[in-house]
Amino acid sequence: MSVVPYLLCSDIDAEVEWLTKAFGFTLRHRSENDEGRAVHAELAAGEGTVMLGYPGEDFRNPAAIGHPTQMQLVTVGDVDAHYETAVAAGARVVAELTDRDYGRSYGAADPEGHQWYFVAGTS
Repeated sequence: MSVVPYLLCSDIDAEVEWLTKAFGFTLRHRSENDEGRAVHAELAAGEGTVMLGYPGEDFRNPAAIGHPTQMQLVTVGDVDAHYETAVAAGARVVAELTDRDYGRSYGAADPEGHQWYFVAGTS
């Protein structure tokens, strides 16, 4: 069994660009409508997958509504290096990098307002 988060986004192309730069994901697939706007994307995150979708003009992402609607937890090999890369890319840190009872971790929000938590482990 596996779980694949499917996040709704106002601007999939901008989100893909940011997630690949800040968090190290890679684009696997992109679908667009007749006008060339991305309506779906699939990103590789280590052995995992994250999908992005565009639900239409009436959609309001977590940044627009002012609070997170979900959180994603991702294990990475070197959480300290991952943190430095994310911060350099402009990630808004929502939980500082520190040792917790479940491991060394931090949390960051992407430009759409989705919250991501990264914990040391095998990526």
